[in-house]
Amino acid sequence: MKLWKVTGAATAVALTMAGAAVAQSFIAAPAAPPVHPAAYMYDKFVGFLDEESGGTMSANVVGPEVVSLPQMKDALQTGLASVGNSLPLYFAADFPQTGVAGDLALAGRNPHAMGWAMTEFVVNCAPCQEEYKAFGGVFLGSGSSDPYVLMTTKPVTTIDDLKGLRLRSGGAPYSRWAENFGATPVNLPVGETFEAMSQGTIDGSMASIADMLSYRLVDVAKHVLRVPLGTYHVTSNFTVAADAWADMTTEQRVQFAKAANRGDPQLTDRWAVQMPNEANEAVAAAGIDDQEPSAEFLAASEEFAAADVQSRVDSNPLAADFAALVTKWEGIVDEVGTDPEALAARAWDEIWSKVDFETYGM
Repeated sequence: MKLWKVTGAATAVALTMAGAAVAQSFIAAPAAPPVHPAAYMYDKFVGFLDEESGGTMSANVVGPEVVSLPQMKDALQTGLASVGNSLPLYFAADFPQTGVAGDLALAGRNPHAMGWAMTEFVVNCAPCQEEYKAFGGVFLGSGSSDPYVLMTTKPVTTIDDLKGLRLRSGGAPYSRWAENFGATPVNLPVGETFEAMSQGTIDGSMASIADMLSYRLVDVAKHVLRVPLGTYHVTSNFTVAADAWADMTTEQRVQFAKAANRGDPQLTDRWAVQMPNEANEAVAAAGIDDQEPSAEFLAASEEFAAADVQSRVDSNPLAADFAALVTKWEGIVDEVGTDPEALAARAWDEIWSKVDFETYGM
């Protein structure tokens, strides 16, 4: 009896200590190298999750050598990652309804507005939510690049200069833009842009100026034309594995969502503000020809972009919903400004405070 009491007491103490010490840890996969904005966002997220959960949840960030972007679906479904940076356009067949917002890429001029419009769109889009369930993940927000520009090995100053150029395209809207002006779009993973430009396989890229640093295009590009093309905003910054989400309590889901919501604008701030400023300095230091488009060039580009967006809005109710949200968030960003924490607070009120976390994603 005495032995039972000692053993029982020791066990009770051990269980109590274990309960107090154990915190849930999540494997987090930004699927990007350290220099990329997604890695920056995940570094911020680690701190946010600790703060929002009072230290009861943590994230262990793994690199792209463990989980790359094309591997994200399998990683989430097998448990290799608990939460990951997933790009729906990489899995276009899985996300036809979510991808509708990407078809309006040429509307992108205000990065924070595009990121928050995408977030609110997916949260309230029933067919999009069904796509995430089938994918095995739970959506917790988006971010956006700065407006894409032209980075080329050949000079482009007039519309006619585009004819015959082979340009890396980040999606269908950019391909349509290129084809409209006589260029040939090339579907190429962004990580292969440097090699393709250096070997002459392509003549340039339609992409964020941040790619000058993220993918070292500063070492191969000779010319930049600052014609605003559109944004890349169809992201799912924190896609939580369905099993991991199901194992959380409602309170934990709220805490996790708050951390993700604070992390989302960090991607946009890094991708659309900080890195472009750094890339601009690198472009100048490298002596790369850096030009603004002529009034004629800009007018022709903007006219095509407006017509392209309107044709999508007129033909698809989901596209119209997204376009309305872009307008809404352009107004909010004008009002709130671009501070990531201020925008996250407003987004919580506008979007996530209306979500029932007991049922969301289930």
